[in-house]
Amino acid sequence: MAKQPASAGQSVSVVVYRWAGAWGPFEVRIPCGECALTRDVIRDTLHHELAGVDVALDVRDWLGEWWRPLLKGGWHPPIVMVEGRVVSQGQALNRGVLTQAVIDAAAAKTPVRGNHVFGKSGCPHCERARRYLDEAAIAYSYHDVVRDPRALYEMLARVKPIIGPKTPVTVPQIWLDGNHVGGADQLSRRLHRTVEPNPERGRSSLSPSRVAANAG
Repeated sequence: MAKQPASAGQSVSVVVYRWAGAWGPFEVRIPCGECALTRDVIRDTLHHELAGVDVALDVRDWLGEWWRPLLKGGWHPPIVMVEGRVVSQGQALNRGVLTQAVIDAAAAKTPVRGNHVFGKSGCPHCERARRYLDEAAIAYSYHDVVRDPRALYEMLARVKPIIGPKTPVTVPQIWLDGNHVGGADQLSRRLHRTVEPNPERGRSSLSPSRVAANAG
């Protein structure tokens, strides 16, 4: 089935202040290699990890507007801001940082549309959820959160506001018609199926029983 992004809609603002421009008698004459590299990283990331997300990119000369990013804590170009927040400065941009910041902003701006399953390879509960949907003839988009960094950032940005910042995020995470369902057990109940036992539900890898077992 075709993979459709869950966060596509209102544009996300990305502003880059590069080491360039003029202010009064001062003028930048030496080109900034890391600024050029940052620009190339952004363009490539928009074409790959962030394909389908509406991003408004604005590249500005820092020296002519140095006070604008300074008000947000940005003082060392190249400065990258997403929705008015500084996410990187003083070095070439890490594309993962940009991807996460843009996806977080897009998730805050737009609701989920359609049916989506966020999971990972080798997860029996993810496979169970997909089997439920297939048997019910419900079309959905599947996102592997291990292989696709964008899918991971999207899932976290969507789920954390629902379950709270301190609750561990497990897979699968499922949306139907844009509404958060939860995991495979919740999907099973939604589709009026018999819930299969999940012995690992609610158990942490550092729970006392497991620590004791490992110690023995």
